[in-house]
Amino acid sequence: MINQKLISELRDLETMKQTGSDPEFLTMVEEEMTKIRERIFAEDPDNTRPLILEVRSGTGGEEAELFAADLLRMYLRYAEIKNWKTDIVEMNESSIGGVKLAVVGIRGFGAYPLLKLEGGVHRVQRIPKTEKAGRIHTSAASVVVMPEVEEREFDIRPEDIRIDVYRAGGKGGQGVNTTDSAVRLTHIPTGMIVTCQDERSQLKNRDKAMKVLRSRLKQLDDERQAQAKGDLRRSMIGSGDRSDKIRTYNFPQDRVTDHRINQSWHSMSRIMGGEIDTITQTMRTTELNEILHAEDSA
Repeated sequence: MINQKLISELRDLETMKQTGSDPEFLTMVEEEMTKIRERIFAEDPDNTRPLILEVRSGTGGEEAELFAADLLRMYLRYAEIKNWKTDIVEMNESSIGGVKLAVVGIRGFGAYPLLKLEGGVHRVQRIPKTEKAGRIHTSAASVVVMPEVEEREFDIRPEDIRIDVYRAGGKGGQGVNTTDSAVRLTHIPTGMIVTCQDERSQLKNRDKAMKVLRSRLKQLDDERQAQAKGDLRRSMIGSGDRSDKIRTYNFPQDRVTDHRINQSWHSMSRIMGGEIDTITQTMRTTELNEILHAEDSA
C-alpha cells in the first residue's frame, strides 16, 4: 500500500501547481513534487518483492522468436545493471537461436515496481536477417510480469497437481543430466503446465516450478475476482497479435514508443542493451499520476 500521507501531500502540491502563476514558485513546487515522488518510490512495500517474468513469441514466426530472445536479453541485461539476481526457470529455445518461451525469476530491491508495467504485447518493426529483399517485417512478443507468491499467500491442494519427472537435455547433447531431474507440473483443474529443468536437483526444479505455478494461479484468481466486481483489466498477455500492443520497437527509425503514454525514446542499441531505466521510471511516474487522478475522481 502506497503511503497515503505522501499521496495527500503530492495532491496538495498538484493543486498549488495548477493554480499558481509565478515561475519561481512553480519551479519550487515541481522540485518538491519530485522529492515526494522519490520518497514514495523508495518506501513502496513492493520494492523487496521478487517477481516472475515471462517472455513468449507471438505473431511473426521465426522473427518473433528472435525478437523474444532480444527482449529477454534486454531484461536480463537491465537486471545485471541494477544488480538484481536472475534465475532461469524455463527456457524453450528455437533452432535458430530464438525464444518460444522463457520464464525468469528476478529478485532485487525495486525490481517488481520497475518491471510490472512491462507486461503486455511488444511489437517490433525491422528487416529480419533472413529477409533478402530488404523489406521491413512486423512481429510481436508477449511479456508477463507477476509478483512471486509465497505458499502462505495462496494455497494449492496437493491432489490438484500431477508431477512428472524426466531426464533433462541440452543443445546438441551437451549438459544432459543422467538422472530424472526435470520436473513438469500440471494443475489438473485448469490444465496449466509449468516445466523446469534448469537445476540438476529434482527438488530445486520442483520448487522453482511451484513458485511459477502458484504465481500464475494467483494472478488468474485475482482476475476472476476483479471480473466479479466488474473491474477486470486486460490480460497482460493479450492475444499476441500485432495490433494488440503496448510498445513498438521501430529499428529503421531508431525509436521505441510506448503507446499507453504516447512517448518515444531513441538509441535502439542502448535500449536493447538493457538501458531501459528511463522508460521504467517514466512508467512508474505515470502510474503514480494515475493513482492521484483516481483519488481525485473517487
